[in-house]
Amino acid sequence: MKTIINKIMLGLTFGFTACILTTLFVGCEDRDYPAGLSEYEHHYYIVYVPNNNSAVTVNSEQTTLLELPVQFYSEFERNYNAVATYEVSTGDLAETAVPAVRGEDFEVVDETGQVLNPVEGKYQLVFPNAKKAQAKIYLKLLNNTAATGRRSVNINLVDNIQEQFRVDIFSTAFRRTIQID
Repeated sequence: MKTIINKIMLGLTFGFTACILTTLFVGCEDRDYPAGLSEYEHHYYIVYVPNNNSAVTVNSEQTTLLELPVQFYSEFERNYNAVATYEVSTGDLAETAVPAVRGEDFEVVDETGQVLNPVEGKYQLVFPNAKKAQAKIYLKLLNNTAATGRRSVNINLVDNIQEQFRVDIFSTAFRRTIQID
């Protein structure tokens, strides 16, 4: 009886060892992959920092500019400027949210507080020479005393597909919901 059990154990040990060795050899495929694929050489990403779609709650009386940091991902330096785009959106808010109004509750501004005007509904962030960098989207709160309760707006990063380049977004970090109290 003991010899049968020993033979079974030896067989299981051999089988288990053979499976592990087979997995190691099959999983270690030796191939030369190119350093990069040409279709991705002019493909960039922009995301919010931190890398999530979290909401930001601010007081309507805040006098300092609200800063929304973003990260532009690029591994190359080019002879053109890459342009990322973003938009103000209230259509994708929760059903119970009261939309904030640009020009009444807030303005989209540059770092000096100058109001920016969208082009075809989109604002731009320019990254010189398509170099990896961080930038900020700025909002100025207008202390709308006529509005009561919380008002919300989404500042969404959006894809920008051009002939020379493409700036994409991450689904995990393309939206900042601004809740103005």
